[in-house]
Amino acid sequence: MAFGAAGLAGPYHMVFKFMATVTIAALYKFVDLPDYESLQQPLLALCNAQRVKGTLLLAREGINGTIAGSAEGIAAVLSYLRSDPRLQALEHKESWSDEMPFYRMKVKLKREIVTMGVPDLDAQRLAGAYVPPQEWNALIQDPDVVVVDVRNDYEVSIGSFSGAVNPHTASFSEFPDWVREQSAEGGALEKKRKVAMFCTGGIRCEKSTAYLRSQGYDEVYHLQGGILKYLETVPAEKSLWQGQCFVFDERVSVGHGLEPGEYELCRACRLPLSAADKASEHYLEGVSCPHCHDKHTEEQKQRFAERQKQVELARQRRQRHIGMRLDRDAIKGASPAGHGGSAG
Repeated sequence: MAFGAAGLAGPYHMVFKFMATVTIAALYKFVDLPDYESLQQPLLALCNAQRVKGTLLLAREGINGTIAGSAEGIAAVLSYLRSDPRLQALEHKESWSDEMPFYRMKVKLKREIVTMGVPDLDAQRLAGAYVPPQEWNALIQDPDVVVVDVRNDYEVSIGSFSGAVNPHTASFSEFPDWVREQSAEGGALEKKRKVAMFCTGGIRCEKSTAYLRSQGYDEVYHLQGGILKYLETVPAEKSLWQGQCFVFDERVSVGHGLEPGEYELCRACRLPLSAADKASEHYLEGVSCPHCHDKHTEEQKQRFAERQKQVELARQRRQRHIGMRLDRDAIKGASPAGHGGSAG
């Protein structure tokens, strides 16, 4: 019942794909780009010309990001990137939506395309062995394998693979410390010869497996294409995934077949909210939720409330405003001025 670039779509998802107005492409590649700074402006100009929105990160170690637009616009940007011989083998994952998940286009220059904070870690050379989604179930059910979810705690909280270890990190830069702690006596990685890792789209896995190999772990594996490719290609009835997968755009979460999930985003703390969270006495749209109601000052809450008021006014006028989502009919009459989103 999956749909996407792999072509394993069921009839329902094929209909959804062709009815959807927006194509979403997640991409990354570790590759040496010593001239990455000079790539910024031409890439931004092309994306704007094609009315493509989202965020792309450029660094010496490669490219990473998520973009959205028309099918033709996305194809034009991908073709442009692959015209560079260094990016010719760039892979991407596609999904579809009936609404634009981003508000503007940003191309940012970074020290790392995914921040771990370990200098000179060569993810391109040291990354662990890829495991295709079709072979992942057999690997993680092997009792000799420790399975590690390398995403942050708030992402893990809404879904993961059964039995996976949650490092409880608040940011990816905390992962090396977790590895050092868990490699010691009594830790999750102590005396483990086989380690399997997974993340949303694959990029954090490449770097985390490279780090483990740099620390002396030999048998290190990671899910090729990440959770998104698994949910796209593995039928729900054969899946070992439980819950939903957090994504870094206005969809917030997706499930099997990459169908949009039920979670929404708290505009105050940016954490995913379930229906139960929204039913809490601490939830006030745009202002607070059960996760953050006691973490902001009254001045901050007043500022959030004013922002939410502007969101509501924009919604009534059928204009776009950061912090709101419009349905497809509303977007037809929306203001052309958008605001930015973020990429994972």
